[in-house]
Amino acid sequence: MTGKQQLNVLVVDRDEGSTAELKNFLTDDGYQVQTLADPAQVVAEIKKGRFQLVLLDVSPPEMERVELLQQIRSVDSDLCVIAMTSLPSVEIAVRTLKHQAFDYIQKPLEMDELREVIRAAIREKGLLVDLETRLNQVVGTRLREKRTAAGLTLKQLANRTGLSVSLISQIELGKSAASMSTLHKLATALQVRMTYFFETV
Repeated sequence: MTGKQQLNVLVVDRDEGSTAELKNFLTDDGYQVQTLADPAQVVAEIKKGRFQLVLLDVSPPEMERVELLQQIRSVDSDLCVIAMTSLPSVEIAVRTLKHQAFDYIQKPLEMDELREVIRAAIREKGLLVDLETRLNQVVGTRLREKRTAAGLTLKQLANRTGLSVSLISQIELGKSAASMSTLHKLATALQVRMTYFFETV
């Protein structure tokens, strides 16, 4: 994967045996993997912006897992989520797909099938991007979050920094790389360290 970032995958499953198997398999395939057994921690981890793919167990009777998918969507509408279940049902399938799950697969997982589903997700959603593009995306997300939290409009931030509204907008969208000078002006205006913009990279 030269010139590409490794795909960061979050596995959410209370079954320790399943998560251990998945972590070993995905790590062997060259992915960076983190596992979580506690659903309450998932949204906070996703807000950090490190993950491109989530493998989420939605097996009954833990119906809250489907609600968790809805919560994930509320903080990241574009994050690729693959739902897994040990007891497939039409109802759960419909609900997970309604919340834009990329796929819905049955446990125990066939690893060759999972590999193909992940590869399809990478192709269709463009998950592996070059590092510069990923850096721009992360900086843009962090900038928008801090500006919004400060209650500032693009125009107000532009006034504080002497930068154009257009440039700040392009940086927030990840479409333009910010120079060190520009980042320094933004950090000063938002009262954060410059390192704030790179904390999740």
